[in-house]
Amino acid sequence: MAHMGISKLKPSNSATTLLQLAREVLAIEAREVQALAGRLDQSFVNAVELILQCRGRVVVTGIGKSGHIGNKIAATLASTGTPAFFMHPAEASHGDLGMITRDDVVIALSNSGEADELLALLPPLKRIGTPIISISGNRHSTLSKAADIFLDAHVSQEACPLGLAPTASTTAALALGDALAVTLLDQRGFSREDFALAHPGGSIGRRLLLHVQDVMRSGDDIPAVSVSSSLKDGLLEMSRKGLGMTAVLDAADKPVGIFTDGDLRRAFEAGIDINGTRMADVMHAHPRSILPGQLAVDALALMEQYSISSLLVVDQQGNLVGALNMHDLLMAKVV
Repeated sequence: MAHMGISKLKPSNSATTLLQLAREVLAIEAREVQALAGRLDQSFVNAVELILQCRGRVVVTGIGKSGHIGNKIAATLASTGTPAFFMHPAEASHGDLGMITRDDVVIALSNSGEADELLALLPPLKRIGTPIISISGNRHSTLSKAADIFLDAHVSQEACPLGLAPTASTTAALALGDALAVTLLDQRGFSREDFALAHPGGSIGRRLLLHVQDVMRSGDDIPAVSVSSSLKDGLLEMSRKGLGMTAVLDAADKPVGIFTDGDLRRAFEAGIDINGTRMADVMHAHPRSILPGQLAVDALALMEQYSISSLLVVDQQGNLVGALNMHDLLMAKVV
């Protein structure tokens, strides 16, 4: 028995035919976005200035496919320094309109500009005094005429072969929303650190917010022996601290070397006497180090650059204040 909802390919549809149609869809959408870039004018500048002057939030609204696009535009604005949220127009008519004030800016999306759910919001928004920016494919529509600023997102054709499914038109509206968000980001001087603060739970946030001092071993957890210690003492320290390495310190307790698991294997292969050998004879002098205030991602870059798995952490005076290895970065999800 055939599964419901699963359609089979037409017998005549070869891989070549399928790929050709897919490429035509992408070409049409790319062409329409490129045409959109050529139509940008003072209205776009006015929209950017209006949002920059906004003392409240940007409220994005739309119904159907335009609503899905609007939801993404609101999310992009919010994550790039422009406080914004999406409001469903049907819910707005049943109380959510109370979230909007005259200090906000409304961005309304509708390709036709005649969506009933959006038109129903126009009278109350006008009474509140909230400025409206419309993103529409019809400059002569009711929505576009009622808006304070009209952004032209019309397309000459949809990518759908039937000319029915919103495809190129939604892509154009999304691209226009991205252009707004990025332009606003630039005008606000929004930085990588600002972006990280808006994304603390993601890998981007971790890479931009997490510092070496947040992940390093410190205090008694730092493996360290003196330069005059025996190799045996170094092995015991490595075993106790479980970091796969130990720092080697001079008489002033400043790091002058490092000894790692790899060095240990090479020492055993060479038949070195662990009791009679000093750490000074087997350590790597001038070890790579990093400052505690640097980003953890900088530590990762150093490890990758020099093909090492451990780093010593020193302060501005060269004092040993910490140590970390690749496993620490993995546990912190920096890698």
